[in-house]
Amino acid sequence: MADEMTLFERACIAQGLDSPSKFIRRFEGTAELLSEPATVTTRHVRRWWRDIPPPTPRARAWRVIHAMLGVDPIELGFLNPPPGVTVGSAPLLAQEGTSVDRRAFFADSIGIAAAAGLPAPVSALSPSGRQGAIGTAHLIELREGLRSLYHLDNAYGGGDVRSLAVRHLRRIRRVINTSKYPETIGRQLQLLAGETAEHCAWLYYDADDQEAARRYWGEALTTATMLRDASLEILVLASLSMQASYEGRPRDGYDLARAAKERAVRFGSPVLQSLLASREARALSLLGDDTAARRSLADSMRLSERGGRGRPSPEWAAFHGAAELDYAQGLLYTESGHHDRAVQFLRAALDHQDRTYGRNRALYRLTLSRSLVNADDVDEGAAQAVDSLGHLEEVESGRVMRRLTEVVDLLDGRDASSARDATQELSEYIYERGAA
Repeated sequence: MADEMTLFERACIAQGLDSPSKFIRRFEGTAELLSEPATVTTRHVRRWWRDIPPPTPRARAWRVIHAMLGVDPIELGFLNPPPGVTVGSAPLLAQEGTSVDRRAFFADSIGIAAAAGLPAPVSALSPSGRQGAIGTAHLIELREGLRSLYHLDNAYGGGDVRSLAVRHLRRIRRVINTSKYPETIGRQLQLLAGETAEHCAWLYYDADDQEAARRYWGEALTTATMLRDASLEILVLASLSMQASYEGRPRDGYDLARAAKERAVRFGSPVLQSLLASREARALSLLGDDTAARRSLADSMRLSERGGRGRPSPEWAAFHGAAELDYAQGLLYTESGHHDRAVQFLRAALDHQDRTYGRNRALYRLTLSRSLVNADDVDEGAAQAVDSLGHLEEVESGRVMRRLTEVVDLLDGRDASSARDATQELSEYIYERGAA
């Protein structure tokens, strides 16, 4: 039976794509992963399987097939690449010889595997090594690695996770520079490197190493510019705005937030616009323009309420919601000296914060403690600060430790016994943490 199949059909069946419906599902998933607006019909699949030679797909479909099967379609019986695909670009195999020689090799190896019901030898020929080929499976694995780093950071903070992120970025760079892949996979690898560099920057920011954070954000912005990827560019500009405000450069924070907002208009995502408006409000608050800050934050809240409309927000903006907006409102009142008002919003932020965001819960509780002390509710402020130690045992974050030190300094200046007891306990914790 295998002898009656075309080479392309054998390659598909060897990867478990033994019906047009299975092929189309895999094709659509690969196209989405690669951001290639390509579609395929049952008629296309049947003709590619049956005809000798098979009809040449359009450029977008060609690139999806290349990534999906891990083999240049030329090796599977297609005569010539369509316009828009460079002949011989990023070849998947480093073996010498003509296309006819390689085609014969594939015919034998794929045919044997299909006939025996074994996994496709294409996978065995496609390790992510120096001479190997990179396909969608490798890309998915690398992206899942980045997603795991996001989850670890949310739970435990950036201190311990950043070394893992740096190693993951090195791995992606190694794959980019030592492996073979089609051009569409290459673009996704470069984009993934940029996204991982951005996350490295965030982790160094959270660890309070701002110089390293700036360096990685610069690398990510370079990648976004090179690829003309607006989503990554917006993410980096929003992050740089946040850092500028944190470092006491609110004018830069405002300008960067505005630049991100301008680029985000065409995305039509209310949640994304809400996030950027809140960054703008933070910078305006630090500039002392309370009226404009309240206006921007009100815009952010209105946009957030429209989250179910328009286009969905990028995955990286998933953290933005009620807790973030309450926290932003609390910080706005803190900057204007209205600590009593800040307290109610910071309480709400802590109540609304998802428990999977361990680092944020620790930060929110300490910020609430700071506002309580400033509002002369020293006893509860001290209690909240001591309660935060339970979160801090699980979190490694330079920003959170800085906030803890601020609270200790505030309590140290109060005469209440609760403040003295809390100061001693918190100071001992800081000392032991530093010694460890």
